[in-house]
Amino acid sequence: MRKEKATPGPKIGKTIQDSTPYWPKPIQAAPGTPNVVYVVFDDVGFSDFGAYGSEIATPHLDGLAAGGLRYTNFHTTGLCSATRACLLTGRNHHRVGIGTLTDWDLGYPGSRGRLVPDAATLAELLRPEGWNTCAVGKWHLTPMQETTAAGPFDQWPVQRGFDRFYGFFAGETNHWFPELTEDNHRIEPELPPDYHLSVDLVDRAISYFRDQKSVAPEKPLFLNLAFGACHAPHQAPKEFIDPYREVFAVGYDQIREDRLARQLELGIVPAGTKLTPRHASVKPWSSLSTERKESFVHFQAAYAGMLEHADLQIGRFVDFLEKIGQLENTVMFVLSDNGASQEGTPIGTVNALRVANGVRDSVEQNLAAADEMGGPLLNNNYPLGWAMAGNTPLKRFKQNVHGGGVRDPLIVHWPAGIESKGELRHDFVHATDLPMTVLDLAGVSPPSQISGETQISFDGVSVRATFADAAASVQRGPQIFELFGHRAIVHEGWKAVAWHAPGTDFEEDVWELYRLEEDFSEFEDLSKSEGEKLAALQSLWWEEARRNHVLPLDDRAFNERWILSGGDQTVRTRFEFWAGMSHLPTDAAPDIRNRSYTVEAEVELAEGVEHEGVLIAHGDRCSGWSLYMKSGYLIHDYNFAGTHTVIRSESKVNAGRHRLVYRLSRTGEHQGVAELRVDDVVVTEPVSVATIPLVISFEGLDVGRDALISVTEDYESPFEFTGKLERVIVTLDEDQGGVTPNSATAEQVRQ
Repeated sequence: MRKEKATPGPKIGKTIQDSTPYWPKPIQAAPGTPNVVYVVFDDVGFSDFGAYGSEIATPHLDGLAAGGLRYTNFHTTGLCSATRACLLTGRNHHRVGIGTLTDWDLGYPGSRGRLVPDAATLAELLRPEGWNTCAVGKWHLTPMQETTAAGPFDQWPVQRGFDRFYGFFAGETNHWFPELTEDNHRIEPELPPDYHLSVDLVDRAISYFRDQKSVAPEKPLFLNLAFGACHAPHQAPKEFIDPYREVFAVGYDQIREDRLARQLELGIVPAGTKLTPRHASVKPWSSLSTERKESFVHFQAAYAGMLEHADLQIGRFVDFLEKIGQLENTVMFVLSDNGASQEGTPIGTVNALRVANGVRDSVEQNLAAADEMGGPLLNNNYPLGWAMAGNTPLKRFKQNVHGGGVRDPLIVHWPAGIESKGELRHDFVHATDLPMTVLDLAGVSPPSQISGETQISFDGVSVRATFADAAASVQRGPQIFELFGHRAIVHEGWKAVAWHAPGTDFEEDVWELYRLEEDFSEFEDLSKSEGEKLAALQSLWWEEARRNHVLPLDDRAFNERWILSGGDQTVRTRFEFWAGMSHLPTDAAPDIRNRSYTVEAEVELAEGVEHEGVLIAHGDRCSGWSLYMKSGYLIHDYNFAGTHTVIRSESKVNAGRHRLVYRLSRTGEHQGVAELRVDDVVVTEPVSVATIPLVISFEGLDVGRDALISVTEDYESPFEFTGKLERVIVTLDEDQGGVTPNSATAEQVRQ
């Protein structure tokens, strides 16, 4: 970083007459420094943008591609938190502590679930150099149990270099009723009837640009705009979804062939590129029943509608930049964080909490919910065949390190700096290269120390030279990949890759070898004929794994990782929630899984009033639980991924001060008996409950209301309690059992 030359400062005499003042010159970015915008899509496959071969309408993204560059050999990590760590630090994700997600700390340097302090973010490097920095949208780089009102806040965006933050922390959120945070606090804004998160995020991005440029138009701004689209749940206005039902009636096999044909025509893939074989879990479209085809089309239409809707918001943002004269000198990097997602299972799901808890969906259930697809009450994710089509022509998916997981679209748009408009770039580029490119554009040399922390070296390299010259050579070393035990390395045009079956011996993994320059889709395995090359790359992988803190290899399932995450919520057994507290994220809520527990609300009820409202609720319509009053009765709804066990007091609760109690006693693995009490009097017959084994909900907990989507259709959110609520005490017994053996693996649950 630039530093001022040493100066003597002010001259201090006895009086002002014999003193000389001094004003240090503020640090400013060099004149003409461009703004930089990351536009990060979520779970969008390599071929899903129109400019990469898709039939989905993305005219605004295609316009950016036509006015800029498309990179065909851009690689991510294959997973959201990991890629975001690379995009913001310029280092490989294990080296900075994000081996997979921030949802768990597994006790090793490469899997702490938090960014290390000796790897500054791009925002932390730019802000001292005269930049403003803003983050909007998905973050997912803070340990989830630390996203409460109590922090700690050191891993929140504002503490990692961003002046402003507006968005959500988790891997996903409901786009109609999102869990929102602004700067350093949770917010619950009044949402208009036509609210959608993608619209809101772009509105906020526009407001940040408008406010900053109104005051300091010459000051560069770095904006990290991270959409929730197109991560599940796939949610968009109905008018965006319905037209795609006809488009996708041809099925995913035909869509793959059509996309490859367009990719060949566009030059996205080289002549001779072949479609990889259909995934083993995907049946030929022609073999599906009429019901399956109909159900599958509904899912893909929702996904496509969500992407087109997000594209429209990009158009609004670009139009605004042009209106205020900032588009010309703004560098936009538009990308996806990983490949299309396999988490919808082979037949799709309208409730991802079923998948998360090992419950099978059925085509009949999915079809019954088709009219609600894209709306606020479902957590829908498409069948595996559509993810396969999204990754055309590549194999495998998000969470894997074959091309379908780690090869993604990248558009770079900069009218003032890119003359080769509409061209393609085919050299290998990794997510770690983008921050280095930004620093190059900004003329910033990173310091060796920040806040007393000696900084670790960078892994990425600047690719700025490729903006002007398609033949520019970018010198970089080997690039390692690892997720959930899947391994790969790319070096000098070769790729060695091994898919790992969870629970098996790593020594039995079958390694494949591809010459990427000649085999775009990883179709022809050369491991048998090029054994010496494969052995060299395998040896290099282990060397890079040690350097990057990848080891030990860990193929444990999602449920095991969560249980072993080390968060406070896994050891705390008593929670005292006071009325009026802000929304609590699900990862910090009481861990009621597979154990006995008591929920006790202290209330005062007025005479002559049939009180109603929520006392405490955790979750949404897809899964969770709620203790509430209605028409004077005490009610508890235990919502196991859509299956409701409801108990209700036999009579209305009298006026006065009371302890309203729900008690669940564990009777076996994921089984219990529940009852309601008013003070010490049992007011219901005991009811058997099948309890949630793994994920209570993706939505958090509220006291005195159910702020977002209601746990039950018996009331409409927020359903605020009409009596006087003092506090709610949740007490967890020490009899918690283990995780269920058939609950979801890391390759089935949302990221």
